[in-house]
Amino acid sequence: MSGIIVLIFLGFAFVLLFSAVKIVPQGREFTVERFGRYTRTLKPGISILTPFFETIGRKVNVMEQVLEVPQQEVITKDNVSVKVDAIVFIQVMDAAAAAYRVDNLIYAITQLAQTNLRTVVGSLELDEVLSQRDQINTRLLSTIDHATGPWGVKVARIEIKDLTPPNDITNAMARQMKAERERRAVITEAEGEKQAQIARAEGQKQSAILQAEGRREAAFRDAEAREREAEAEAKATAFVSEAIAKGDVNAINYFVAQKYVEAFAELARSPQQKTVIVPADFAGLTGSVAGVGELIKSLSADVARPTPAPRASSSSTATNTPTGGKRGA
Repeated sequence: MSGIIVLIFLGFAFVLLFSAVKIVPQGREFTVERFGRYTRTLKPGISILTPFFETIGRKVNVMEQVLEVPQQEVITKDNVSVKVDAIVFIQVMDAAAAAYRVDNLIYAITQLAQTNLRTVVGSLELDEVLSQRDQINTRLLSTIDHATGPWGVKVARIEIKDLTPPNDITNAMARQMKAERERRAVITEAEGEKQAQIARAEGQKQSAILQAEGRREAAFRDAEAREREAEAEAKATAFVSEAIAKGDVNAINYFVAQKYVEAFAELARSPQQKTVIVPADFAGLTGSVAGVGELIKSLSADVARPTPAPRASSSSTATNTPTGGKRGA
């Protein structure tokens, strides 16, 4: 009989110990209820409860959790139906509020995220939805975090996981992208052709400038050469004139022979001339030179006479007398 009493006492002590001592694991928080009313929150570690009066109410996970928002169809502002889903990162900051202010916290946050996702995406056009994911995430985060604040939950971030437009819209977008890339290719090719034409025009301009400068330099040098040739010709003419005035027959002979040879060379170089016929022998040149010498002597004698007017006609007559020289020409 005493053994049975001891076993009952040990069982009662075990039940008492089990109900009084509680161990809370890391990442969890337990709420304590006294006769069904919340009294306090147990943090991670060992805690002692009042047996038969206090019990564990809710066991709350205070670690950061990831909630998946189910995929749903949303109609955008421009009447395009897209399939959207998201993920939400939450963390319970107040275990008591999360346990007693909302029933089924996970379901409530999921439904809240779905409704706000439809609201935000439905207020934008398709192009904005596809290109402004960061702005959509920011708006959703602000709205959901503000709504879950009284529940003791902090929404860390929310991300749109997938956006799926209809197949016809996807095909249209692909054609639009292809047309845009072809347009850019045409523009790039046109720009390249434009730059090439500009470069060619610049090259032609520089070439024309250099050619003009070359022609100007050549003309300047040609003019200088002609000027020097004219000076040399003038000096030669003056020298010959002085020699004639002095009665030097050798100078006049050299001058006339040079002109004769030049004239004969031009006759031989004529493109219309296939056969060159020498009209007289070169010995006639000597006669011409002798006739000119006689003419010079007559002119010198006329200058020495006192009455030059009557002798002018005879000088003219003397000019026609050397028939031998004219015949040689």
